[in-house]
Amino acid sequence: VGFDINCGVRLIRTNLTEDQVTGQVREDLAQALFDHIPVGVGQKGVIPMTMKDLDDVLYMGMDWALREGYAWPEDREHCEENGRMLMADPSKVSKRAKKRGVTQLGTLGAGNHYAEVQVIDEIYDTAAAGRMGLHQKGQVCLMIHSGSRGLGHQVATDALVQMETAMARDKIETNDRQLSSARINSKEGQDYLASMSAAANFAWANRSCMTYLARRAFAKTFDKAPEEMDMHLVYDVSHNIAKIERHEVDGVVKSLLVHRKGSTRAFPPHHPMVPVDYQFTGQPVLIGGTMGTCSFVLVGTDQGMVETFGSTCHGAGRALSRNASRRKLKHEDVLQSLKDKGICIRVASPKLVTEEAPESYKDV
Repeated sequence: VGFDINCGVRLIRTNLTEDQVTGQVREDLAQALFDHIPVGVGQKGVIPMTMKDLDDVLYMGMDWALREGYAWPEDREHCEENGRMLMADPSKVSKRAKKRGVTQLGTLGAGNHYAEVQVIDEIYDTAAAGRMGLHQKGQVCLMIHSGSRGLGHQVATDALVQMETAMARDKIETNDRQLSSARINSKEGQDYLASMSAAANFAWANRSCMTYLARRAFAKTFDKAPEEMDMHLVYDVSHNIAKIERHEVDGVVKSLLVHRKGSTRAFPPHHPMVPVDYQFTGQPVLIGGTMGTCSFVLVGTDQGMVETFGSTCHGAGRALSRNASRRKLKHEDVLQSLKDKGICIRVASPKLVTEEAPESYKDV
């Protein structure tokens, strides 16, 4: 499922409105988020962590964050898989992967990862939006996009090596090394599912810790408790993950290992895996835009279950490669364009904004 296992996005609502986040307040909020949430390649986190703690994170996922006070009880209900893959086995994660991850909990990373303050621009289904606590145009929300950091990348790297051996043994051929695979019931396949699940749990705990830090940043800026600002999690979805699910194939319900790489789960109303709050609307589906375009909140449908195993896209795809973006764009021009649109930005390195400029992506 790629190198950034359980890269995903979550949406946190507030009861603030756009007119409360203007001028200097907007600058202060952007700076508070930047100060609270570590960003950048290899950046270390502020969440205290030992190797024993890390094993608990890999095993428990969001349940660890809840136990340690970094998440609210209701956050867990509004997260895919309740924020925990039960197949996780920390012993299948290498020492090198753990060493990379032990200092990175609660960090955003680089690339296309972001913590973005957003405003509701349009509501198309008032009933569904209302169930999510998204009530009016101009309502302020926060979207966080990140994954399993260096730990997940190392888990994927380790698996590639193991799977190459399995492919030679089982005579599996692909045209790209990164399409390496193993039979599900082989030792390599089972080991990968266990280590991937552990990395997925790390990613959910990571986003939970960033939510904790973001709530503190809002509290500092507005001098209110996060509860007072109704900073509840709307939903958290994964973009890179594989899970065993029940789906109908040719009229027969089967257990399938569904791989979603660069795609989002989109389950319909009344599905048993959809939270109670969303049983009548369907699972919230979060589609991230670029720094200069809108993101979207959708819901899963019955048609999607039939056509795509309950899956959809995960965001705006790239129109230019990162190298092409660096060659074609100047970071000063991108920053000025965003400023002209009223978009306030904080980045670890200004030059990196060219890679993630709106022009580098397709219109979502």
